[in-house]
Amino acid sequence: MKFIHAADLHVDSPLRGLDNYDGAPVARLRGASRQALMALVELAIERKVAIVLLAGDIYDGNWADFRTGLFFREQMLRLRRAGILVFMVKGNHDAESQITKQLPEVEGVHVFSAYKSETIDLEAIGVAVHGRSFPHRAVPEDLVPLYPDPLPGRFNIGLLHTSLTGREGHDPYAPTSVEALCDKGYDYFALGHVHAREVVRSSDPRIVFPGNLQGRHAKETGPKGCELVTVEGGVITAAEFVSLEVVRWHQFRLDASGLSSVDALARHFVGQARELVADARDRLHAVRLLIHGESVLHRLEAEQPGSIAAAIQAATQDLEDADLWIEQVRLDLQSPLDRTAAAGRADAVGEVVRLVDAIGTDQGQLKAWFMQQVGEMKDLPGALADADPALFDADAMRAFLADAEATVLAQLSGVTAEGETQ
Repeated sequence: MKFIHAADLHVDSPLRGLDNYDGAPVARLRGASRQALMALVELAIERKVAIVLLAGDIYDGNWADFRTGLFFREQMLRLRRAGILVFMVKGNHDAESQITKQLPEVEGVHVFSAYKSETIDLEAIGVAVHGRSFPHRAVPEDLVPLYPDPLPGRFNIGLLHTSLTGREGHDPYAPTSVEALCDKGYDYFALGHVHAREVVRSSDPRIVFPGNLQGRHAKETGPKGCELVTVEGGVITAAEFVSLEVVRWHQFRLDASGLSSVDALARHFVGQARELVADARDRLHAVRLLIHGESVLHRLEAEQPGSIAAAIQAATQDLEDADLWIEQVRLDLQSPLDRTAAAGRADAVGEVVRLVDAIGTDQGQLKAWFMQQVGEMKDLPGALADADPALFDADAMRAFLADAEATVLAQLSGVTAEGETQ
């Protein structure tokens, strides 16, 4: 007997802000959650699984219209026509109180009750599935003590949407402990809610967060997919992760130390990018790039803002064998300036360096400077446009201070080169 365990599909997640990115493959990104679900259905049919388990957050919230629900229902019908049973619980995003629209049920697709725990006994294949849905978005209590006892002679599966003991970036819903899950006496706990894949416990019982089916932004990086589990004689004999995402997100650091031209930067990026996409050339790769290091490119960017991002965009055009989109280029470059010598100069360059050092070493002064600059800007740079500047940490503020210093020093250098007063 084989089953698939997936969670956090977030079908038709709105992916806000994409229209702000020039050249973004908006249609492909917005359709990614649907394509990933279709790939899940195809995998289930191809591998002849008996059951598909969906551990909550099928939707991202109430449907904008019926098309979202109709698409999901169509995929469930594909599974049922292949003889595959589906069991699902509702999580915080698609809780009973969140989804107000209704469509006819699909026979053989069981949605667990939000008001009591249930057990479905599949005697023919020796499996019992236990579960309970969220009645509303916030569920602060531990639901596990309310789950039914395991059925003797069955492979017992618990389907649960939970934050477990807490995971960074996830609200503490239906919190519980590994010990509580183990004490239940089940063979497998199919969890949902946490978007990063995690094998919490490998056996007795096996406890897994499969992660979300499709990454939605640059914080949900790497392969995304489902668990495919094989059970023989009531024992798990194989368990594998199958990646199904159609867009893979990356956060990628590129060291520009010692590079002296945009051509050298482009060649370095192309080499690294080819390695990045090597194991999945059939996907769109969305990349948030951080370029760091000590390089004269710092001065070039100060003189011609946007030069480095343009060079990276141009380099992607040379990647004929990769489907790659640069979501954002962030810079953490330092000038190869001899700061000690520069700070000792009696001219404007020395004055700038001494001022920057003073601001950068005093956290209160640094924050005051940063907030003043942001307040005076009419158009915020990309790294600030979608964030609250008040939440930036000291390292981020120092990076902006370094950029400001480079800009001023570049202007002073140009004045000096023209023979004008410093």
